[in-house]
This record gives sequence, C-alpha cells and structure tokens, in this order.
Amino acid sequence: MSNPYILVNDEFVLSNHPVLTANNRAFRYGDGVFESMRMVNGKLQFAELHADRLKAGMKTLKIDGYNLLDEYFLKQKTAELQKKNRLQGNVRYRLTVYRGGAGLYTPDSNKAGYVLEAESLDNNHYELNKKGLIIDVYDELTKHIDKLSNCKTINSLLFVLAGIYKKKHRLDEALILNHNGFLCESISSNLFVVYKDQIYTPSLEEGCIAGVMRTVVMQLAKQNDIQIVEAQINPQILTEADEVFVTNAVSGIRWVMGYGRKRYFNEKAKFLSTKLNETLS
Repeated sequence: MSNPYILVNDEFVLSNHPVLTANNRAFRYGDGVFESMRMVNGKLQFAELHADRLKAGMKTLKIDGYNLLDEYFLKQKTAELQKKNRLQGNVRYRLTVYRGGAGLYTPDSNKAGYVLEAESLDNNHYELNKKGLIIDVYDELTKHIDKLSNCKTINSLLFVLAGIYKKKHRLDEALILNHNGFLCESISSNLFVVYKDQIYTPSLEEGCIAGVMRTVVMQLAKQNDIQIVEAQINPQILTEADEVFVTNAVSGIRWVMGYGRKRYFNEKAKFLSTKLNETLS
C-alpha cells in the first residue's frame, strides 16, 4: 500500500507526516481513550458496541463531544479512510480520541480531537489460532480498580511493561492481576477460563476492560445455552482449568495451550469461534 493516509480531525494526512505537537495532551499526559475495531467484507463489526464504549470512556474522562462520535460517525469515517487508502474490505482500525485543549494538568478546554489509523488484514473472518498460546502471569505491577479501570485509556504503561515481560520470557501473552491479586485480563484481551465445564470471566468489578468482544462472546454463549459466570478468579485456577481463552475485537477468540506445565483443550473456544463467524455478514 503506497502513501497510506490517516484521518486527523476530519482531514486526510499522510501517515508518515507529523501531526501532533509537543504540547498535545495525549503525548504529555496520556489524556484520552481509544478503540481497536475490525472491518470484515466492508462492514465495521459491532459498531454500536464500540460507539457505546467510546461514549462511556469520554464521559468518564469528561471529554466533550461524545454524542457526536456515535455509531454513524464510526461507520462513516472508517469507510472514508478505507476508500482513501484503496483498501479491501478487511481492515484493522485504531481510533484515538484525545483532549485537544492546552494547559498543564488542568486543561484549558475539554474539546475532543481524534486520529484514525487503518491497516489491511488478509482474512475475511475471525480465525481461531492453530497453535495455542503460551501464557504466564505478570505480577511485577497490578491494575488498580477504580472508575477508569473499565475504559480503554491511552495511559497504558502497565500493559507496556507486561509486554516487555512477555517478550523477555518468550511468551505469547501475559495475564494481568488486579491490586487484590485476582485475575483481571491479559495485555490485549479479556480472559475466559473453563473449569468443570463452566466458563468464568473476571467481572467488570474486578477492573478489567469492558471489552467489545467480551460482550459479544457472552451474548453468543447465552444464545447457545452456555452459562458464563462473571466472578472474582484466583490465579490458582489456571493450574486446574480445562480451557483458557482470550478475546478482543480484532482477533476474535484465541485459545491458550499452556501455562507452565499445564496444558489445555480448546473445545469451547472452537465452538464459540464458529458461532462468532456465523454472525458475519
């Protein structure tokens, strides 16, 4: 793809062209939220859920204009960028929304700015990973539970450091604990654990991101008479679980093969991944 563009506050800009100044609040303070989204066959998937979460995050951060960045906005802007870059219908997007005002810790205004990026994808469906992930628990830092915990903020140092830990130990993914020592999520995904034929996932009260694919998977499970329990999950369960899988809006469902010497199956992950692809149109 030659000369790919990004969309910055409704203007197309070459992706290698600098667009943010040194006093930008996203750069200085991590003052914003973001959405990772996927287009399949020219259709933005789960746009309503992404719009709802974006609105909730902007309201929590008290960034103005959240009613304008609705489902219609997401569909329109992603389609415009797809067309500008001449991409096929399978695209990964990242929308970063930041507080555009100047000021130090106290902003001069709460006006929103945004950057939309696009990256072509090969598959026109959610592909369950053929090789299961190898995981471990990252426990050098933990995630605090507060009003920001469920938001996808751009203040992501915990996940960056967990990513460094993952790379150092040659893992595929690392799990994050909350400050009470219970399982929260992974670096880039929500977490599901199958134990004695019951699926568990950390509740939002445990501080995990309110994931779009988390919501979709829970809905699919309900539609297929599979109960998922939102709970407080002790990491000890990883040594006894039958399955572990993680979910996000771009990759869909990814199954975990191993944690230490423990090995897992992928029956539930495979079933739910099939049902997920049946929702595509």
